[in-house]
Amino acid sequence: MSAPLATLLAGGAPDRAALEAFLNAHAVPLVAREGVTFLYHGEAEAVLLRMFISGLPAAQPLERVAGTELWILTLPLPEGSRFEYKFEVKQGAASEWILDPLNPLKASDPFGANSVCQGYGYAPPEWTLPDDGARTGRFERLAIDSRHVGRRPVQLYLPARLRRTRRYPLLVLHDGGDYLRYAQLKTVLDNLIHRLEIPPLVVALTESPDRLREYVGLDAHADFLVEELLPAVAARVPLDADPAMRCAMGASLGGVASLHAAWRHPGTFGRLLLQSGSFAFTDIGENRRGPVFEPVVRFMNAFRARPGRPAERIYLSCGIYESLIYENRSLVPLLQAARIQVRYEEARDGHNWQNWRDRLRAGLTFLFPGPLWMVYE
Repeated sequence: MSAPLATLLAGGAPDRAALEAFLNAHAVPLVAREGVTFLYHGEAEAVLLRMFISGLPAAQPLERVAGTELWILTLPLPEGSRFEYKFEVKQGAASEWILDPLNPLKASDPFGANSVCQGYGYAPPEWTLPDDGARTGRFERLAIDSRHVGRRPVQLYLPARLRRTRRYPLLVLHDGGDYLRYAQLKTVLDNLIHRLEIPPLVVALTESPDRLREYVGLDAHADFLVEELLPAVAARVPLDADPAMRCAMGASLGGVASLHAAWRHPGTFGRLLLQSGSFAFTDIGENRRGPVFEPVVRFMNAFRARPGRPAERIYLSCGIYESLIYENRSLVPLLQAARIQVRYEEARDGHNWQNWRDRLRAGLTFLFPGPLWMVYE
């Protein structure tokens, strides 16, 4: 329990005025070096913390302070941690999952919003925040009539001051709209390019109407990227023809799709940026992740047997609080044995967009380091 809360409760149950004054004066959850204390204030029969942390119980009960409507749970938490959560509030036969009413910090994803716990020592990176001094890139829309996957819209991010006399690196991004909405991708690109930390990039932001089919190792999707998307973008903007200046990128199943495309078409992508990839495989026995992962397992088992050299340089990241941490860790020595330059990063976070946002600088600067800027000057 945090020291301020212990002081509040030292004399027994506080009255309503004292409790409201405390809640108004302190940011909730209460964060200390050794852990974090969650508070819920309201009438209920039970309150559960629903955490998205693999390795800990999915639900942990808060305890009610006798004589009050205050509920408390203190958890140890390593420094630098961040994770997302909800409260489950039970009243009679009713049970509702809600955002933490006392915590203004929230994160969104395609399924809605979660409350955010920022542990001791964590702060959102400053390069993810808008910079009024940064020149901003712009977007153009492209539609590709693909014989592999049908008509497919693509957004192109073009860096500020794009010049036709230059040749630009290309980043092919899966789930591009989600990266824009939930991971502040445009702000990050504008900032890193403006600060000369990466060269000006062209980014092809792709989407899939059925990612559970296309992102699990589907040959037709990989062929679309290489045989149709790349030529279509090259016809619109001047691209560097060197494979080292092409990168495929994605998170979760998007990471699987990126690795699969590079493996199926070796020599096409010299760079890969893979975040929390759903790299399910089996050494022995059956896949335990369900039928959706069967094609992923088939691909990953084949890849692990014959990795080849899908890229020359790969950035790989995963959250320590994800169920996928084992699969991502186990990929590193396999890639290194194939003489691929690998940078692997773990974060005390879960499977979410802000985790992936927070790794963008490390990934992009490793794959397209600042000195490349000299090529364009």
